[in-house]
Amino acid sequence: MTGLRVAAVQHDIVWHDRDANFARLAPMVSGAAASGARLVVLTETFSTGFSFDTPGIGEPEGGPSARFLSEQAEVHDIWIGGSCPEIGPGATDDDRRPSNTFVLAGPDGTVHRYRKIHPFSHADEQRWVRPGADLTTVTVDGVRLSLFVCYDLRFADEFWGLAADTDAYLVVANWPAKRRLHWSTLLRARAIENQAYVVGVNRVGTGGSLDYSGDSAIIDPLGEVLASGAGVETVLLADVDPAVVESTRSHFRFLQDRR
Repeated sequence: MTGLRVAAVQHDIVWHDRDANFARLAPMVSGAAASGARLVVLTETFSTGFSFDTPGIGEPEGGPSARFLSEQAEVHDIWIGGSCPEIGPGATDDDRRPSNTFVLAGPDGTVHRYRKIHPFSHADEQRWVRPGADLTTVTVDGVRLSLFVCYDLRFADEFWGLAADTDAYLVVANWPAKRRLHWSTLLRARAIENQAYVVGVNRVGTGGSLDYSGDSAIIDPLGEVLASGAGVETVLLADVDPAVVESTRSHFRFLQDRR
């Protein structure tokens, strides 16, 4: 094995209660690490629920959610990530909208950030969330990981643009159950068309007025589902191997035919 073991933590979220969520997630992270996971992926807005229109929901960079990730990374000697509402660069006194920020923390104190670039205009998300501008790819133990958040999954061009330098796409989400078919279909499509692993991590339970079914999955470069779960809290484990990506692309030379 030349890659890394990934744990996708499919979990419920206690609405607006960071401390309760940290307490809920800590044993799940510990269990994933004990199972050999080197990378643990939580959901979108893992510490608050998707509630960007709530006054004061934003945290400063390095706030409680990022600190939780960094602490877990150090304690368990792992990489760990998930998204949270962070008020970052560009904020002013007149505009304190947080970004939906995928924070990826390493055991040596390293922290990488991706700010979701696609606002969900169907729900007027741009009123409450500051969009990011830059895509992010991070190398962990020789595996190139590109970070995305929820609605980004619908926009194939960003995934295509990063394909040559990506072994696995990490997609964290609060994707509603009523559109679960779209979620599952698009996860597999992104894997197949880019010949890369996709790790899709979605919440379960009820948040606000929406129900969530999870349907988290780890998918290989040929679109085969290596691990999946729906409806309940669970931890999915699978190995992500860049050698498999390389051999798949060498055998099926699809990427070179793009125009």
